[in-house]
Amino acid sequence: MKLNVLLFAGLADLLGARTIELETDSSSWTVADLKEQLVRRYPHASQAISNAYAAVNQEYAEASAAIREGDEIALIPPVSGGEPDWVELTREPISPDAVTAKVLHPNHGASLAFVGTTREWTHGKRTVLLEYEAYEPMAIRTMNQIAGEIAERWPGALCAITHRLGPVAVGEISVVIAVSAPHRDAVYEANRYAIERLKQIVPIWKKERWEDGSEWKGHQLGPWNPLAGVSAAGEGGSAS
Repeated sequence: MKLNVLLFAGLADLLGARTIELETDSSSWTVADLKEQLVRRYPHASQAISNAYAAVNQEYAEASAAIREGDEIALIPPVSGGEPDWVELTREPISPDAVTAKVLHPNHGASLAFVGTTREWTHGKRTVLLEYEAYEPMAIRTMNQIAGEIAERWPGALCAITHRLGPVAVGEISVVIAVSAPHRDAVYEANRYAIERLKQIVPIWKKERWEDGSEWKGHQLGPWNPLAGVSAAGEGGSAS
């Protein structure tokens, strides 16, 4: 069975074509099968593909809808508002609900948000304030890289990351990482992967201010090597 898929707007730009041809030995495919195949072929665009809706013969179709040879198939990104900003740096307070809302999807049965906050006591020292600084263009690029890695490792998973810059008081949120996927096991694994990878490759530093001094902190998971794979056993520090 051969299928032609029409693409529009930013999705067409991302995949580099207005029409994609797919071929399968199966005589019965669903919209979910179609999107899964596209994610495998274009892992860099997995978030945009997952966030799009399919239309079959000019009608919006559910994930379970059947597709037959000869059907007119289109993959349609959001018609207004565009794609959400999957990753973000901000100097304003972070809303976990707002970050999580970016990854909610009708085909996903599970979502999970990691919320990192400034804790008061670390190794017997009382923290009064954290100050975050970033190499901002590279931080955005590497956070997008993490989202892409998650989409490749857990096909169809969506990831959004928002990190605070500037002063963050005790009890305030410094980072939120939200992940959604069809099943809960993927969101647990992917969210853990995201926070460890963020600590490893994203150029964000924090200055811990104590009652009697301060110190800049970077990677704290052993010898730093941003080109190495993520360690599944890493432990977190004060917030992110």
